[in-house]
Amino acid sequence: MDRIYYLSSCDTCRKIIKSLPNADRLTFIDIRQNPLSEADVEEMHQLSGSYEALFSKKAQLYKSMDLKNKNLTEADYKKYLLEHYTFLSRPVFIIDGKIYIGNSQKNILEVIKVLG
Repeated sequence: MDRIYYLSSCDTCRKIIKSLPNADRLTFIDIRQNPLSEADVEEMHQLSGSYEALFSKKAQLYKSMDLKNKNLTEADYKKYLLEHYTFLSRPVFIIDGKIYIGNSQKNILEVIKVLG
């Protein structure tokens, strides 16, 4: 099942979603309404190879909790991803068994190509 994990209140996510061809082929999962389960995070970890790759260091909580000055392990990244949706680098697409993490232009162009 092809899907996108996103935040409906995120302007960047909304802008990206509007630009997607054939978006109806995706299952949309708003991570505020449907928090990530351990199974979701495990699947993303298997596809990406690391919890850190899924983790957003731009999150306000990252700054307010002063996490940049802590030596975080993979277990820490997993724990924070499960604790609060804001730590997921959004959007995350899983399409045809491949993961696309974040909103970099390169990443979004790849997703558009795959969906097109």
